[in-house]
Amino acid sequence: MMSTEYLPAPDGHIHEECGVFGVYAGQREDVASLTYRALFALQHRGQESAGMGVNDDGVITNYKDIGLVSEAFTPEVLQHMGEGRMAVGHVRYATTGGKSRANAQPLFINHVKGSLVLAHNGNLTNAAELREKLELSGAIFHTTSDTEVIAYTITGQRLQAPSIEEAVSAAMDIIQGAYSLVIMSAQKLIAARDPHGFRPLCIGTLDGGYVFASESCALDAIGARFLRDVEPGEIVVADKDGLRSLREHCGQCPSSLCVFEYIYFARPDSVIDGAAVHEARLRAGAFLALEHPVQADIVIGVPDSGIDAAIGYARQSGIPYGIGFVKNKYIARTFIAPGQKARENKVRLKLNPIAAAVRGKRVVMIDDSIVRGTTCARIVNLLREAGAAEVHVRISAPPFLNPCYFGTDIDSRDNLIACNHTVEEITRIIGADSLGYLSVDSVHKLAAGCGLGFCDGCFTGTYPIPVPQVREKFRFEQKLNKD
Repeated sequence: MMSTEYLPAPDGHIHEECGVFGVYAGQREDVASLTYRALFALQHRGQESAGMGVNDDGVITNYKDIGLVSEAFTPEVLQHMGEGRMAVGHVRYATTGGKSRANAQPLFINHVKGSLVLAHNGNLTNAAELREKLELSGAIFHTTSDTEVIAYTITGQRLQAPSIEEAVSAAMDIIQGAYSLVIMSAQKLIAARDPHGFRPLCIGTLDGGYVFASESCALDAIGARFLRDVEPGEIVVADKDGLRSLREHCGQCPSSLCVFEYIYFARPDSVIDGAAVHEARLRAGAFLALEHPVQADIVIGVPDSGIDAAIGYARQSGIPYGIGFVKNKYIARTFIAPGQKARENKVRLKLNPIAAAVRGKRVVMIDDSIVRGTTCARIVNLLREAGAAEVHVRISAPPFLNPCYFGTDIDSRDNLIACNHTVEEITRIIGADSLGYLSVDSVHKLAAGCGLGFCDGCFTGTYPIPVPQVREKFRFEQKLNKD
């Protein structure tokens, strides 16, 4: 399998989570445009970089760059990518590895038995140890991402395995942590999900071919029909013979889907592991109303992920729901805001309260989380300036008290406000009249219909698998800087 790589001069912007996509068309068509539309639907999962690889009868054209999907893939770039029978796409937010163009995905690897293109969502817990072993055996790394560790582990196993899917299976005995993968070889498209199912991955069908995606909203965007979710531990292969499954890693351990997929990460129109995200957020708001009732005149949600929970709170409490903010859709998360004053101005640019809706009223403001507290404080202040008489903050998640090791950008307790302050203290810090978090018990009741268990380690400190004793977010860069 040959490869050409088309890369523009580095430019664009940098900045949450990751999204993966793959299509096996089975016949030559414009898979680049198809992947482009799917990545657009997954843009909420990563705004730092975007990339894709297109396979046209064994010739792979790779493209990746810093920036949003629309910034990375100009019409000229898409035309260059051309047609093909398969494609893999990725949108990235750095949880392991720095924010550089080299770390953009998908990764392209040449090896003695062929080539592969790999896109990854998640985070390995043993990446540092595996990388050190690979380096000592002569491997040369070109990125600081744990995705390259996965790629080298698979290619190493391919030297003994009779097929790429069996190499992936062997690699799954070695790598640990969270990974939803889409892998393209010369003739096959493969999806794999770690045995705990930390991150979502689903399967669809389109015009006789197959697609894999992080969320079902990507299938809707391209007109594909949802088939099912990839099961934890499952490897699914699409090739000329159709779709088949390897299940030797299934059922090895209890499932542990990241519960924050329902609270924040996923788009509300997605269905993940059998549960509708929109319904889960409505339920979160209803539980909040039962656990933290308050006398108020209006319930509003912080766009976008707080809106569904606000509707649920309003329905349960009987307090009218209202639109409290207008969001400027043209200010992306990539907006550069150095300095305190600039960050405050950024909040004002992105969100503007509707004064007529909140002036003189007791307001219940629903948001999905409080991490450091600074953004929440600024939003509360906006409501005060707009004339709100009272602001009661309700959060549709429990307090963040612990780092995440499985792909969420919470790598330390140092800057988590809930680790250092009581609820009463946080209430004063953010300038609210009251504050209420969703309970951990209620979090586990959000996703009715989901057949998986949940990981709630960021709330409870209880993790489903052993985690590193010391985790430094950019440990690969730090190691390289010391050498």
